[in-house]
Amino acid sequence: MLQSLQDILSRQWWDYDPSSTVHVVYHWFNVAEGALWCLLGVIVARRFLLNQRSLWEVAYAVAFFLFGIGDFVEAQGLYTWLIVYKALILVLLILLRGHVLKRHYPDSHWI
Repeated sequence: MLQSLQDILSRQWWDYDPSSTVHVVYHWFNVAEGALWCLLGVIVARRFLLNQRSLWEVAYAVAFFLFGIGDFVEAQGLYTWLIVYKALILVLLILLRGHVLKRHYPDSHWI
């Protein structure tokens, strides 16, 4: 059972091939997307430094960085474990966003 789970999680769905135009586009899309998620993390971290309303914002910023790192990994290859990792981080991002904005920025129109 444990070996089967390990086999499923380690399955590779996609591997970067620089000779393929589609792969190159997918690769650079993921690099750009990873940079964007990290930039969002910087913006949230900056907001925390300016307002210092809650340490939850630090966790929110870190979640953005972790999601961005997942995109940098995906630029090289896509694995089942990475899909699970990104799904968990995405759920964490949604939960943290709801908590931070509703509790500490209730006047925000981005909820």
